[in-house]
Amino acid sequence: MATLLPFRASPFRSGSSDNTGDARMPSQTTPQSEKFISIEGIARRYPAPGGTSTTVFENLWLPMRRGEFVCMIGHSGCGKTTVLNILAGLEAPSEGVVIADGQAIEGTSLDRAVIFQGHALLPWRTVLGNVAYAVSSRWRKAGRAEVEARAHKAIATVGLAGSEHKRPSELSGGMKQRVGIARALAIEPKILLMDEPFSALDALTRGTLQDEVRRICVETGQTVFMITHDVDESIYLADRIVLMTNGPQAKVAEIVENPLPKVRDRTQLHHAPGYYALRNHLMDFLVTRSKTLRDAMPPGYDQRHPPVIRPSLSDADTAALLGAEAPALRA
Repeated sequence: MATLLPFRASPFRSGSSDNTGDARMPSQTTPQSEKFISIEGIARRYPAPGGTSTTVFENLWLPMRRGEFVCMIGHSGCGKTTVLNILAGLEAPSEGVVIADGQAIEGTSLDRAVIFQGHALLPWRTVLGNVAYAVSSRWRKAGRAEVEARAHKAIATVGLAGSEHKRPSELSGGMKQRVGIARALAIEPKILLMDEPFSALDALTRGTLQDEVRRICVETGQTVFMITHDVDESIYLADRIVLMTNGPQAKVAEIVENPLPKVRDRTQLHHAPGYYALRNHLMDFLVTRSKTLRDAMPPGYDQRHPPVIRPSLSDADTAALLGAEAPALRA
């Protein structure tokens, strides 16, 4: 009989190379060399009527490795966008600090590019002009030829070669968002921050852009922090998925390691070992456990070291694997 949460806890072995699919608990420390981004005990509070304050979250800890794609999911009000804004330097935490590449984040920087839900393009500039504007902001002493060469390269990367001289009014919604992605990539940021960038697009366009982003990040080793409400999007894009309990006073409930291979084929994703276990776990968290864990965390929970979970095979995964092997056996 299938269980709702197909996970098994076992001691975390630092440096272990096995891939049995077991769930693992977090190590007590993360090697400093792995902490490209380190969120250390941050809190965010806002004034409330009566001289009180509302705590969105507090004592939040999260390390990220260089080249890692991390998605954060949770219900509205848990502070996902606030965490992203703090990483971008658009907001300051009420407590704590964020370290990026060895330096504390204090304000905005061109080392961190943000892709918002809206494309936020300059309507009077062409595609080339929008991207070139970002490039010239990054390399202020660069000549026109160098700026345009960098812009053309970024535009080609997102599949818009040939559209350089169109203005935003001449582009579809998906094309506009591609320009936004090109603009972000053109400045060669150390960290790419994505705030639900595909939420306003239709399903086909959203899938196409997800494919492009995944391809670009795998090829370039780009470090990405993305927030989303879409479980399937997080499964397809992320290396790790951070689960936030409901707010206010939200917490990082778990960090789920994605068992899917680094190179992913959307059409075969549902045949990959661990896919159904991962999806069931994320759905169950959003439907029920995001609320129950906010009210009462399990014994031994440590906010500084949230549990790290790795899915094992569920009955649905086994059935999918058997189904995929059947044609080969018949042949």
